[in-house]
Order: sequence, then structure tokens, then C-alpha cells
Amino acid sequence: MATPAQQLPQGWEAEWDANNQRYLFIETATGRTQWEPPVDQGIQPQYSENAPGAAEQPVHHGKRRQYAAGQTQAYYGGGESSLDPGYLAGTAAQPGGAQLFTPGLVGENQFASQQTQAAPAPGQAPQYYAPTEPEYINAPGFQQQPAYGQPVDNLANQFGQMGLAGQKQFQLYTTNLLTSPPDPRDLHIPPPEIRLPPNASVSPSPTANADPSYQRSTLNAIPTTSSLLGKAKIPLALILTPYRSLKEGDEPVPVITDTVIARCRRCRTYINPYVQFIDGGNRWRCCMCNMTNEVPQLFDWDQVRNQPGDRWARAELNHSVVEFVAPTEYMVRPPQPAVYIFLIDVSNAAVSTGMVATATRTIKENLDRIPDEDGRTKVAIICFDVSLYFFSLPQGTTEPTMLVVSDIDDVFLPKPNDLLVNLAESRESVENLLDKIGNMFQDNHIIGSALGPALQAGFKLMSPIGGKIMVLSSSLPSAGAGALKNREDPKILGTSKESGLLQAAVPFYKTFAIECSRAQVSVDMFLFSASYQDVATLACLPHYTSGQTYYYPAFNAVRSEDAIKFAHEFGEVLAMPIMLEAVMRVRASRGLRMSSFHGNFFVRSTDLLAMPAVPQDQSYAIEIQIEETISTPFVVFQTAVLHTTCYGERRIRVVTQALPTTSSLSEVFASADQVAIATFFANKAVERSLTHKLEDSRDFIHKTLIDILIAYKTSMTSGGAGASGQLAISDNMKMLPVLVLGLLKNVGIRQSTQIPPDLRAYAQALLTSMPSQLLIPYLYPTFYALHNMPPEAGTIGEHGVVLPPPLPLTSERLERHGLYLIEDGQTMFLWVGRDAVEALVRDVFDLPGYETLRGGKTTLRVLDNPFSERINAIIQKIREMRRGPYYPHLYIVKEDGEPPLRLWALSALIQDRADVLPSYQQFLSTLREKVNGAGGGGY
Repeated sequence: MATPAQQLPQGWEAEWDANNQRYLFIETATGRTQWEPPVDQGIQPQYSENAPGAAEQPVHHGKRRQYAAGQTQAYYGGGESSLDPGYLAGTAAQPGGAQLFTPGLVGENQFASQQTQAAPAPGQAPQYYAPTEPEYINAPGFQQQPAYGQPVDNLANQFGQMGLAGQKQFQLYTTNLLTSPPDPRDLHIPPPEIRLPPNASVSPSPTANADPSYQRSTLNAIPTTSSLLGKAKIPLALILTPYRSLKEGDEPVPVITDTVIARCRRCRTYINPYVQFIDGGNRWRCCMCNMTNEVPQLFDWDQVRNQPGDRWARAELNHSVVEFVAPTEYMVRPPQPAVYIFLIDVSNAAVSTGMVATATRTIKENLDRIPDEDGRTKVAIICFDVSLYFFSLPQGTTEPTMLVVSDIDDVFLPKPNDLLVNLAESRESVENLLDKIGNMFQDNHIIGSALGPALQAGFKLMSPIGGKIMVLSSSLPSAGAGALKNREDPKILGTSKESGLLQAAVPFYKTFAIECSRAQVSVDMFLFSASYQDVATLACLPHYTSGQTYYYPAFNAVRSEDAIKFAHEFGEVLAMPIMLEAVMRVRASRGLRMSSFHGNFFVRSTDLLAMPAVPQDQSYAIEIQIEETISTPFVVFQTAVLHTTCYGERRIRVVTQALPTTSSLSEVFASADQVAIATFFANKAVERSLTHKLEDSRDFIHKTLIDILIAYKTSMTSGGAGASGQLAISDNMKMLPVLVLGLLKNVGIRQSTQIPPDLRAYAQALLTSMPSQLLIPYLYPTFYALHNMPPEAGTIGEHGVVLPPPLPLTSERLERHGLYLIEDGQTMFLWVGRDAVEALVRDVFDLPGYETLRGGKTTLRVLDNPFSERINAIIQKIREMRRGPYYPHLYIVKEDGEPPLRLWALSALIQDRADVLPSYQQFLSTLREKVNGAGGGGY
């Protein structure tokens, strides 16, 4: 074929681009590139006979920016030489005691097995710091310059040839569970490294892939076929916490203010670090569907400085989590203000326990913390017993007027205005009202609750705008719509009928919740009853409106611990910035489909989740199906949440995660994230307990774990299908069995005849809404020995207060003279051995000896001695270190104290046998029998 080089004017040269099957014309003086020859010279482009699509080539105007040849070299000239030579070269050190299994040559996306922290030398106590969430760095292949990446098909071809170039063998570590007791430190090891192909990302930024605290997958290598996934038996799911709170030192989410948002024309994916730039940087190819799209002109313009900008510094190409300020086309209406309506139960039960006084005082003390930067936030207060009490707060006066509506069968608003007021403008009136509510109802002897009508009233007041209803209720709803009956029956606890108590008793609350969702109204429930309150039914409201349930059984403000816990949590919820009128959608590369959704939201269409108000740190789980064979070297998941900030700005939060694909079963096992799998199991267990029975829920989780173990034994060990004396699993999943045991022993699904349905329903609400950082200690509590902790424990270290080394959850570690702390994020137990020496009791409790110590809920005073200060620092650190508003109670538990309290504390030691529930060793023995028994079966 003739080349056009001879026909080009001086200063130009042509280069054949094999990838795109056409010539690239380069101006040698400037390095400027373009597809057309210089038309002013009358040169016509020439294509070879095998260069298809000649007529389809886009015409680029001279004004469009073009990139120098050097900048496009990584894309246009990228052969195997552009691959990172260090890729595939790293191998993991073999953990102590792990057996090395080395299959033959496998796929190219290699994974190093998780590293196990080396055990300290005898007599040497290592330092342990609070297991706060680390910012894991999942860096894609680093490059010397910003590279456009490679076409997907070209990359696939290169990867297909790499096996011939002497690639390293993949090493998978196998652990025998029977001889490897659980080490609590392993739960804080980062998930298996995400090993993306070189140049998968256009940015070398370490933040180009999603941090696990925002989004994590149960597998960090995606099987290329559904049959391969089926062989591994590991569920494929995403765990999302898109609106994660920021701790001190966390990087804020970058905000992009461009008026044009770059999105794929076909699949609507937002531009991200995993797209490819083509045509000299004028167009980009979508990483989901391969559609080519125009790069907006403003993409290379700095609007703040009004000058050309550096594309490679743009946040959406360097960060996996970004927020776009949404232009008007993303708005059905102008951004709504934040609206809070407080529904306060003022019946005799609520007043006599001090709930009303504590709630009103907490609201008043936190008015400055309620998000109101733009001065538009609105508030209203409605009280209720068997009647409704509205409060008119007209502008210009600070005296509230109470309006009573006793007709609860046909709820109406007694006054169209002045019930919902601007917080900034009516601040004095609101404070005055909060001061008076306690006195207004202090002699209220009415027993009963018209919660349903109160909700209807709040909805009528709020529905034109949307916002958050905060319900504070102290008794079972008994009057009007949504009235409930006490269905607690001790005889059916522990039977197949028990799951009925965990389902909604009446349809009112679910139906009402769906109405709320349509009107962008979210509901939070704060429940306080000392008797049955039907948490299972009332929790429907937060569940379908993306709210949260908080439960304070037998609340009494006379106990300062109760008042402090509620005031702290309620205050944190009030101060929490929230996403309003939000919708969430998760997109994935071709061949992957979101199949089912778990969490607090309403599924508006097949894959659109409606969330009227998204609280911080709420978690969601999404199951994924592989629908067709995946041929690309990596896939991308992108979560987009369109929302209004509580400061009145419409935004889109986008979380992007890229994961490599694999056709190797060993890589699938090596990439499993045990924390994500356990989080998914918790959601799945609760779902099955409601759709089937509690027993079915436990059986499902147990069987899924057995299936994983059978698959691993059959495919990855030399024993294969025969009986084996060991119980093998990959090193990175060795804590999964104990996490499953913790789930099976959790109050939410545990086999028992003693768990009140309200406690079980609340535990299930926690299991399906808490992020992994809170959920894992809830399943596998943390256990510390305080009497012999290292000298640095309880003091300030490099990462804050140093925590003692965690112990395995077994009473074998309890010594009669010891002092121990057991905590699960919701409750803390301070266990005191019966032979505790007088000096210890005096230093910690300021008492003369063990006999004078009383067990129960307590506040530990800081005494004037180093040991007391260290223990209080540890307790304070535990209360602060995790995300979420929870403030765990502290209970003193004497070894020979009250049996119920002792049994409750000991139930947290999940590796012990308890009642009908097996010990960890018994659990493993059962698993081994099942795995060996089924080895020759049809698995």
C-alpha cells in the first residue's frame, strides 16, 4: 500500500496506527496529532483495503485540542513494552503454619494471598492500635506518564500472550482450620489486593480504586463465567456504604463543579479513571459498554482560574469517589431545604420514664448542630398520646399556641401555617416550646398511643417538601390507624412459628412507608418501651424509607447511663449531615447484572433504589449475577447516588471500583474478602428468616459455608473428593467460619427460647444496616485482658490511644484474679474475677474489695491513678473509634454475680459452647464431617 508520506507538506509526517487501522498525521514542530491530513494542501487521506470504517471517521475542527505524540504514545504505541515489568513479579511470603498449594500455570491476574501478621517473640507483647478503618491503597499499574490506556480487545490479546513470556506461577495458601485457631488480628488485615492490569487506569493515583470503606466486593477477582463462580460456591456481591462518615485525617470527597458532566451516551456511566481516551484525547471510550463519547470542551479548562487546565489533575480521573454538582437537568424541582418533624410520645409511660424531658433537652442542646448552613432548615414538633398536639409558632412572638386534635380517625392539620417554621427565624420560639413541653404534660395520666395518626399528621405537614420524621415512642401503638396488639407469646419462641413475630403484624406501616418514599419523607424510630412494642412492625418504616431504628428497652432517665446513651445517640443523629431525595443505581460492565438488593430503601424500578434521606454510615448489599462470559481483563462497578445535600445543593456522588477478571478457580478463592462475605451473609440471613423461617435462615448460612469448604477441598487440595483429616480453606478466608459461627449465635437469628421478639427484631435491623466496620465486632466481639495488658496500652501512641492485644473469644482465657473487657460495638462488659486483688478493685472502682462491688450498668469514674486513667481511655477509645452514632452501655459483671448478666456476657465469647449452641471446635468437627461426607456426592 502506498503511504501518503511523499505527499505531505514539509513539517508533517504520517504514522500508521494498527489499532485503529488508519493513519495518524503528526506535526513534527509541535507534536500535534490529527486523523486528517492537512486539507489545505489538498492531500486526500488514504486507507488500506483492510482499514474498515473509513467513511465513519469523525471530522475534527482545527479549534479542538490535540495532544502531542508523546502524550498519546501509551495509547497509540502501547505494545507489551508498556506493561509494568513488576506486574506479576510479587509473591507473598508464606504465612506461618500455612500449607503451600501451587497449581499449574493459571490466568494472568495474579493475587498475593493475605499476609498473616507474624507472631511476637515469646514474652514480647506487640503493640495493637484501635482497629480503625485504614485507607487501603489499591493502586492500579503505575506509569511514568499519564497514559490513555489500551483498547480492551488489544489488552485481552496482550494478556493472552503473556503466559508464553515466563510468567510466575500463582501461589495459593491453604490453612487447616483444625490446627489454626482464630486470631482476632486477622480481621484487621486489608482485603486481598486488587491486581489490575497495567494501564487499566489513566491515572497512577492510589485513590483511583474504591476504598473498602465505601465499596467492597466479596471477590476481588471476578470469574469470567457463571459456571466458574458456581464451582467456587462463593456468593458474588457488593457491600456499599456510599455516604461514609469522615473521621479526623480522612480525605474529603472531591467536589466537581463543571456545568457539563461527562457521561456515556449509551449506558450513562460517569467518566472515571478506567475510561480510555482516543482520537488524540478528543473522545473517550466507556469502560462499561465500549461506546465512544465526546470529551466536553470544558474538560481541559479551569473554570475557577479561567485558564487552560491540566486534564490529568482532574478529580474524576484520580479519585474513585467524587461528587458532581448537578446542573438543572438533574432536578425535578429546586433543591429542598432540610426539614425535621419531631413526633414525641407524651403518654404517661413516656413522661414518667423521663423520655420526654431527655428528648426535649437534647433537641434544644443540639439545635446549633442541626445542618442549617443556608438558613433554610425547617422544624415542627407534634406531640401525641391518644390525641394529637400541634404547636403554632407565629413569627414575631415567642409564645407557642397548642392546638389539640382528638379526632384521630380523620387526621387534619388544625392550621395551615406556623406549624412548620424556619429554624433560624423562629429559634427563640422553638427553644421556648422545648422548655415548656415537659411542664405541659408532666401530669399526663393518659395511657395509649396514636402513633399512626401522628405519622399521618407529620406526613401531611411535610409531604409538599419532604424530609425526616423523627419518632420518639414509649409504648405499643393502640389507637387509630396502625394500632397493634401484643402478640408476644413465650410458647412459640424457639418454634417454627417464631419467624411470624419478626414480620409486620399489619400492612399499615409498610403501605405508609411507600407513600413516604414517594413524597421524599424518611422516618427514624426511637423506641423506649419497657414492655412489648412490636419493633418488627415499626421497623418497617425506617426500612422502606432509608431511615434507622434505635431501641432503648426499659429506658429510664433516672439511670444516668440511660439518659447519656440516648442523648448522645439522638444528638449525633440530629447533627448528622444527610442526603435528601436520593436515588441510587449501580452499573456494571457488560455481562454482570444486579440481581437483588438488601438494606433500607424502596426498589422503585428494577435497579433504581429510592432513598428519601440517606443517613451516614448506612450499608447496603447487592447480589450480582454473571449473565454471559466476560472477555475483558477487568470489570468496573459504579455506584451513583443522586441527592440533595442538607445544605441545599443537588449533587451526584459516584463511587467507582475496578476489579480484574479471572478464569482460574484458585484466583477466585485467593481473592475472596471474608469481611465482605460475612456482611453479605448477615443480610441474607435476615432476609431468609423473614421469607422462610429462622431455622431455614441458619441452615442456609451453614450450608453455604459447607459448600465453600467442599468446593475448596475438591478443587484445591491433594485430598480431592476423599475423606480428609484436615479442614482446608484458603488463608484469606480462615476467619470466615468463626464469623459464620458468630452470626449463627447472634441475637438476630440465634436458636433460643429466651430471646424477646423485640430484641431479635432490633438485632436484625442492625445486621442489615450497619457497615462492615461496625458489623464485624457485632458478630465477633473484641476481648481484652486489662489486668496484665502491656504498659503502653491505654496511653497515647502514634495512632491515638493504644489498645491491648485482643484475645480469642473463649472463657479459657478468663483467670479468677483477672479484669477483662468484652465489647461488640453495642454493649461493653467489664468482667471482674472473683479473686481480683483489693488493689485492682480499689484502683478501678474506688472500693475496698470484690465483695463490695455491685454488678450492672454503670459509669466508670476516672480515679487519680494511672491504671484507672488507662482503662477509661480504652473505654473512651472504643466508644469513639468506629463510625456511627452508637454509644455502648458499660456493664460490670462479677464472676459469681447475677446469672442473667453473667450468661449475657459469656454469650459474647462465641468460641465457647452455650446452651444448645456448639463451641468453635465442635462447629469445625461438624463442618469436617459434612465436608467429608459430601466429598463423593454430587457437589
